[in-house]
Amino acid sequence: MRKNLRSEKEIMSFWQGDVSKPLVSISCTTYNHEKFIEDALEGFLIQETDFPFEIIIHDDASTDRTQDIIKEYQYAYPNLIRTILQTENQYSEGRKPGGFLFSAYQGKYVANCEGDDYWTDKDKLQIQVGFLEQHPEYVISCHDATIIDSSGNVLSKQKLPSSCRRDFDENELLSGRAWILTMSRVYRREISRIPESKYIKNGDTFFAALMGLHGKCKFHPEISPAMYRVHDGGIWSSTSQEDRTDDHINTWFWMYRYFKRTGNEKYADLYFRRCFQQLSANIPLYVIFTTFIKRMFFFNSFKNLAIRKLGLNRLRSLRDSFSDRLRRTPKK
Repeated sequence: MRKNLRSEKEIMSFWQGDVSKPLVSISCTTYNHEKFIEDALEGFLIQETDFPFEIIIHDDASTDRTQDIIKEYQYAYPNLIRTILQTENQYSEGRKPGGFLFSAYQGKYVANCEGDDYWTDKDKLQIQVGFLEQHPEYVISCHDATIIDSSGNVLSKQKLPSSCRRDFDENELLSGRAWILTMSRVYRREISRIPESKYIKNGDTFFAALMGLHGKCKFHPEISPAMYRVHDGGIWSSTSQEDRTDDHINTWFWMYRYFKRTGNEKYADLYFRRCFQQLSANIPLYVIFTTFIKRMFFFNSFKNLAIRKLGLNRLRSLRDSFSDRLRRTPKK
């Protein structure tokens, strides 16, 4: 464990009120972050606040020493750090870490940071939570980040473009025009469990839209940038452009389904058009059909509706026709 960190007693000595009730839950997800996790933990433990906070870490059955390092810190900070240490990898079984963390939060607010990123500003939580406490019209706050590689070398001083280093209103959040960096966000716990979330690939886009149902987003230029790490083990940074496009289409489709289910026709229509435009611009119609079936759970979601509208025999005929066209399409 790194030296020169404040003890648990020193951190808690500045807290006011009931120290057993954290105002903020720091949420951290890890997987094979042995080389990086101590940076993240240090970023949490340097926070200077006058309110209590907790640190909840979910590790998805890392195969390196990540869990050993987490246990070492938990032993030193037993009243601050709580852990969810998996023995079998949940992500490979289709279960996201957010589902395990959601029920563990005790705070009024949640602050996110994955185990390969880290915070640099000791006043980050105090600034963001202090603002949200004073401005109920805002539901989330954020700041910028610096991009570094696995060795800590700076690749870009600012991750966000200048157009996104600002506040966002509710409509911008709802319509997917806001870019909020995961490791920078602090937000009110307003969201309940959403059925569509288990199908969505790009959870950050969906999350920002859901935030827009409850308020605005505040950008804090006065907070020193966090560190966003690009490395071979990173899920998003190692994703190909083709797969990223697939993920966007998937996300827009399920956002359409969510807003449709909840009766918000304006945003249901927006995400339906966005999804269809992206599909039609890149993929032939018969591939769109098979993609919905195979990769977006379309058939399972709309099987009964399709049978009622087309009839079972007609539906089978369409399925066989599209499958036959797909088989006869020359491969590039």
